[in-house]
Amino acid sequence: MSLYLEHFGLREPPFRITPDTDFFFSGANRGPTLDALIYAITQDEGIVKVTGEVGSGKTMLCRMLLERLPDSVETLYLANPSLSRQEITGAIADELGIPTDGKATHSLTRALQEALIERYAAGKRVVMLIDEAHAMPAESLEEIRLLSNLESKATKLLQIALFAQPELDERLAANDMRQLRERITQHFSLAPLKQEDVAGYIEFRLRAAGYHGPTPFTPAATRQIAEISKGLSRRINILADKALLAAFSQNSHQVDAAEVAIAARDAQFMPLQRVQQGNRPAMLRGLAWTALAAILLLIAFNLGMRSAPGDKTDVAHATSPAPEAPQATASRQKALRSAPPSNAATPRFGPLTRQHMEQYAAWIEEVPRTRYFIQLLATEATHTGEIEGFLARATKELDPAEIRAYRSSLSGSDRVGVIYGDFPNRETAAAAMLALPESIKAAQPFPRQVSRLH
Repeated sequence: MSLYLEHFGLREPPFRITPDTDFFFSGANRGPTLDALIYAITQDEGIVKVTGEVGSGKTMLCRMLLERLPDSVETLYLANPSLSRQEITGAIADELGIPTDGKATHSLTRALQEALIERYAAGKRVVMLIDEAHAMPAESLEEIRLLSNLESKATKLLQIALFAQPELDERLAANDMRQLRERITQHFSLAPLKQEDVAGYIEFRLRAAGYHGPTPFTPAATRQIAEISKGLSRRINILADKALLAAFSQNSHQVDAAEVAIAARDAQFMPLQRVQQGNRPAMLRGLAWTALAAILLLIAFNLGMRSAPGDKTDVAHATSPAPEAPQATASRQKALRSAPPSNAATPRFGPLTRQHMEQYAAWIEEVPRTRYFIQLLATEATHTGEIEGFLARATKELDPAEIRAYRSSLSGSDRVGVIYGDFPNRETAAAAMLALPESIKAAQPFPRQVSRLH
């Protein structure tokens, strides 16, 4: 266990490099990419490819898919890329409960097809997620192509998603990979986090680990972490972890550029060389295609939601324009700082969300900046169903008059927060937080000062 946990009031280490889905960061386009991947895997029939540098978050995204795919999808996870052609078929057969003893590859393939047909008839879709696909032998990649051909009269029987480093694109460019290349219908590329996203990523991880209070990382520290890490989440985690340890060793509760410099020396990070000037056009083309693919998939998803039965709030969120969020009118500067960015999506908020936004607009005009409240929830503004659902639960457990919702872009992205109470100091807010119902505590609330909203 990390030495600094008690020092910083943390429940668990916030910057482990082992993927933990409780720490999935939905900012920096990760959340929309996950949504688009789920749609592509469940609705499309071609191979899906996700590429990104070492430490960009591919395995985390893969783990999130394992959790988020619907119950009608049976997932097979292949983490060992060095399997031979026959071993891959055998591994899939083993996952599906097919005896493999003494069977030749063609017999296994036939048995595999029969098992997939049975699952399709039962309303199940089978998806195989392959991690580190760039390291697969050529014969194994060819086997992937052949497996993608398994089909019934109406549909493909096995959906395949490849997670790989950019080397896979180089391999697929070869002439002998043309047939596999043409089977790939959806391409996603995980871009490194931008400098403005790094601060949000660090704060999110701290909150998820139980941290309360203002972030210990100064702006200079986050800028330096962004520069040294080149926006790769694994490197960010390593630097942030070591910087916290450096601050702890000096009995400090603040991480500045000096602590980050110590962390960088200890990590022995060398400058990344992969994205050189000569490779930049190819990288930019890849990111452009990723953005286009995500947009097209989400448009298709929204069109599907128009006719699909389900929760009315979510359908409205997907298809309808939004009224403007309530705006504070104390000053033009305040309005400019709290308004969502001009290029933000215009989600359709539910009635509870709109009601509590109105309560916030009236409250923020009068409340002194030195007062405190309890932050119950903070999420992307487009997650209207999540926000409305949380408010529905919270208003049953707490005094509805003390619950307020606000929309802000101070963090660099369009977000909605749900807050509770109005307290004279942090101690009173912290005491009230301890008395919250367990269902509300599950959202990891924490006290904040009103000045943080401006």
